[in-house]
Amino acid sequence: MAGNTFGTILKLSTFGESHGIAIGGSIDGIPAGLELDLDAVQLALDRRKPGQSKITTQRKESDTVQFLSGIFEGKTTGTPIGFLIPNEDQRSKDYSHIKDTFRPSHADFTYQEKYGHRDYRGGGRSSARETACRVVGGAIAMQVLQAAGISVNAYVHRVMDIEVPTDVSMNLDETYSNDVRCPHRESAEKMYTLIDATRKAGDTVGGSIKCVIQGTPIGLGEPAFDKLHADLGKAMLSINAVKSFEIGSGKSGTFMLGSEHNDLFVKSEDGISTSSNHSGGIQGGISNGSNIEMEIGFKPVATIMRDQTSVDKDGEEAVVKGKGRHDPCVLPRAVPIVEAMAALTLADHLLRSRVNQMDQIKSTL
Repeated sequence: MAGNTFGTILKLSTFGESHGIAIGGSIDGIPAGLELDLDAVQLALDRRKPGQSKITTQRKESDTVQFLSGIFEGKTTGTPIGFLIPNEDQRSKDYSHIKDTFRPSHADFTYQEKYGHRDYRGGGRSSARETACRVVGGAIAMQVLQAAGISVNAYVHRVMDIEVPTDVSMNLDETYSNDVRCPHRESAEKMYTLIDATRKAGDTVGGSIKCVIQGTPIGLGEPAFDKLHADLGKAMLSINAVKSFEIGSGKSGTFMLGSEHNDLFVKSEDGISTSSNHSGGIQGGISNGSNIEMEIGFKPVATIMRDQTSVDKDGEEAVVKGKGRHDPCVLPRAVPIVEAMAALTLADHLLRSRVNQMDQIKSTL
């Protein structure tokens, strides 16, 4: 199976299945000498792990990461950072009923058709359990960005039709102060009530996460196929359950005139900037120094606690029973995943940007 590595210079490769012995990965390209805060890495994992509240899956995993290589005396050595996260609370018997049946809107059918053989226990490699490895890589990439003065913050913006009002100010440092991961408390309370009611009804609900990247220097991103927003889009759309990606004005910009949408250049104390940010901090695929602003849409979790009609591997009609431990809404646990994928993308482009000009190369000699 190809497609298990992300990045160009900073590369994250992951392995493992939902109900295997462990999941893990390798992070290559992190410069030597980065003093790592391993507690910060574990904190990011704790924010993603299951069983945090009654509006998340009740699977109990400590998600304790074990580093195997690439770190010595608290600093990166410049060699691949290998890590492992043991699986501790698998209940494979919960999935025996779908051994030969395809769950609606899951990867069961496509995996079976593509490979002719699949791990049906929790979805195997297609399970969102794999994203824990991304969080490890992203938490380390985040520390590279922090050293360069770049910050990445994501939060739940909308759950179904409940969204944060456009006219409110928020402190993004408060995102993780509640179970929903929304820094606007009034909206968070309404979202929580909706998610919990949906859970009790045996159903699921989706919504969107917004991500804001601040302090990005001008010049990140490559022409044509490796545009910064293209790579961010790929990063976000690779996350389980993501169905849409918008940057800057997004879809709303398609309803505007050019005279309304253009970000006019102005002179400021810090140099040249723009009077608006419909571009979302990226123009021509290259960062312009403004905040990078994205919105990522997540579908409702496909597993619901209700019986659904489907077919088995022979095409015969079957009923899929609603059972197991699953999230009624993926959004709260997806916030650190979005932050991780954004950090991996930005850190990779930051490293790539160091060889754009001959003066930069000469300065290292």
